[in-house]
Amino acid sequence: MQQDEKVPIWSRVPSGVWVLISAACAIALWLAASAQLPAVFAPPQAVWEALISKAESGILLQHVWASLSRVLIGFGLAFVASIPVAFLMAWYDPFRHVVEPWIQFIRNIPPLAYVFLLIAWLGIGQQSKIAVIFIAAFLVMVVTIFQGVKGVDMTLIKAARVLGARQRDIFFKVTIPASTPFILVAARLGLSTSLTTLMASEIVGGDRGIGMMIQQASGYYEMDVVLLGIIMLGVIGICFEKIVRYLERRFTGWQETVQQ
Repeated sequence: MQQDEKVPIWSRVPSGVWVLISAACAIALWLAASAQLPAVFAPPQAVWEALISKAESGILLQHVWASLSRVLIGFGLAFVASIPVAFLMAWYDPFRHVVEPWIQFIRNIPPLAYVFLLIAWLGIGQQSKIAVIFIAAFLVMVVTIFQGVKGVDMTLIKAARVLGARQRDIFFKVTIPASTPFILVAARLGLSTSLTTLMASEIVGGDRGIGMMIQQASGYYEMDVVLLGIIMLGVIGICFEKIVRYLERRFTGWQETVQQ
């Protein structure tokens, strides 16, 4: 009984209640900001009305689908390409010595710096936007996966060799399973980077996309639509986060992890 009394009362509050409390605090801050700076922060009611209006006209679905398709295609291609490149870098030093300097060099360049080069090459259509997202997500994921592969416990590899495992068996039965958590972390970072880069690719050209919707609304000073676009990006990002967390629990449940 004494141990139960020492447990903080807030630790007994269900997680769903904390979500409601957090949402209530966010709405309260939003109302306060809209009251103090009405020209910048549209009130929740105005944003809700903008959501209904855009949804009924069908334009919101077009913007969301355009952005989602770009993110998913660019991220998917980057994810597929980053895994073999990262493993080759970790297992073959000559390949790493040639490729790693290029990766580190391009990784430090903001996507907005080369988006104009890609637009001049591929035009302002879908291809240039996907290419920008691909480059940014690939660089983040390949570095993360490479670090995970290099960090595989050598004790596991030595134990497998002692038991007579071949190099192929070590790769598929030791290295890949041990690197799976880092691959999923890379996926999470890649999705976040893809959403960030999406804005850089959409604001410089095109007629569809959440970034383009935000830019056009800001030009007409429609701050309710601007806030709507920002919230939509946040919602999409949270959905991606939930999906990756589910995959982490599904594929790395055998590991001891600290649930946050």
